[in-house]
Amino acid sequence: MQKILIANRGEIAMRVMRTAREMGIKTVAVFSEADRNMPFVRYADEAVCIGPALSSQSYLRGEKIIEAAKKTGAEGIHPGYGFLSENAAFSKAVADAGLIFIGPPAHSIETMGSKIGAKQAAKQFSVPMVPGTDVAVSDINEARKIASKIGYPILVKASAGGGGKGMRIVTNEAEFEEQIRAAKSEAQNAFGDDAVFIEKYVASPKHIEIQVIGDQHGNYAYLFERECSIQRRHQKLVEEAPSSCLTPEIRKKMGECAVDVARSCKYYGAGTVEFLVDDQLNFYFLEMNTRLQVEHCVTEMITGIDLVKEQINIARGNKLSFTQDDLKVNGHAIELRVCAEDPFNNFLPDTGRLEMYLPPKGPGVRVDDGYEGGMDIPVFYDSMIAKLVAHAATRDEAIERLCRAIDEFHIKGIQTTLPFGKWAVQTEPFRTGNFDTKFIEKYFKPEYLLTDDTESEQVAALLAADVWEKSKKQQSTNGSLQHTISKWKINQR
Repeated sequence: MQKILIANRGEIAMRVMRTAREMGIKTVAVFSEADRNMPFVRYADEAVCIGPALSSQSYLRGEKIIEAAKKTGAEGIHPGYGFLSENAAFSKAVADAGLIFIGPPAHSIETMGSKIGAKQAAKQFSVPMVPGTDVAVSDINEARKIASKIGYPILVKASAGGGGKGMRIVTNEAEFEEQIRAAKSEAQNAFGDDAVFIEKYVASPKHIEIQVIGDQHGNYAYLFERECSIQRRHQKLVEEAPSSCLTPEIRKKMGECAVDVARSCKYYGAGTVEFLVDDQLNFYFLEMNTRLQVEHCVTEMITGIDLVKEQINIARGNKLSFTQDDLKVNGHAIELRVCAEDPFNNFLPDTGRLEMYLPPKGPGVRVDDGYEGGMDIPVFYDSMIAKLVAHAATRDEAIERLCRAIDEFHIKGIQTTLPFGKWAVQTEPFRTGNFDTKFIEKYFKPEYLLTDDTESEQVAALLAADVWEKSKKQQSTNGSLQHTISKWKINQR
């Protein structure tokens, strides 16, 4: 491949294009009308507008993307993450058009795209599973018997789901049928598929995922784990590699299980196998994401492997450039998703203009972004505007480096997750590694973010009062004013 099209936007489009340029590969951007002036459009060698702002009329129109690839002479399509990246029909359509899909084959995406199908495939390799069903619930009464056998609370989950949609916690038998029907209805509305299954509810687990990669010659490797437990709305905010809690023995077992999951669907390319880990470090297969993850950066930082480069070379038919024995953990990396969200208001998306956008620099700091100062944050797409990654020799040093980088990341015009990120990594639970997916629910209150700013404001006010008093004293000395002490300052002492 000498030219590839990136079927995505923003930060991930820039990320893929940079590696392609280093490999001497020309790039084609596709963009919506809302993204016409985005940096990724200018960075690409060629760019094609594929429709209006709504993703349903642009970035989700597979036929338009394939048409743009053919028109520009692109030989392959990299889907990034989100949009069509885990769409088996799109992967097949790309191949049917005589182009190369820079990702896994359609049958792998289809198998792992169904949580039920994924469980059935992984079960063949004895991968640990949360107790539950590996077929869709079709008979309410039979499902009720299984739920009673498993023991409440249980979790009802949409087979085609993600992001918490089609998911219900059932605490007792009395509400079982109602919650099943509610989950099925939500799953149908969100995914066009009402299939749901049930499993034992693992209370407050850790969310740990394993990066896997495989080529078309049957070679596989795992690139260690990422800790992704700090989440809101079942979506990650802070990720780190490696996890602070795994032993080398458990890391190896999880890695080998993740490779078995990839083998179970004849996977190739980069993918991620997600696990729930309980407080006794028992781990259970959750699902497989058949694409590059948002948080792939922390894995790259601790391994030195360019995952996008590997993806492209695997799509070319090359073998992996390394073996499992070549891989070693080098230091520690932590990523904060810098999202246009208001942590003071339940992390609701915030839109507006980036009146100031100055990312941090310095040793061990990486910023993957897709915006520039003066740009508007559109309402049509995901709220993430950048990923801030800090890498250092130890976890403690990585935390301090991330805090320094957050302080140097200057954004004005919108609310962001930057203050939350600095607060989160300095808490005792995070420092000790004693946290789980309920981190925000257990420990976070918006007022905790006010402390530093409030202290700074008080210091500034005291200084201003002092200057004012000295000014009045000087004027009094000159006979123009009688000196009086600020009552505000007295009250602050």
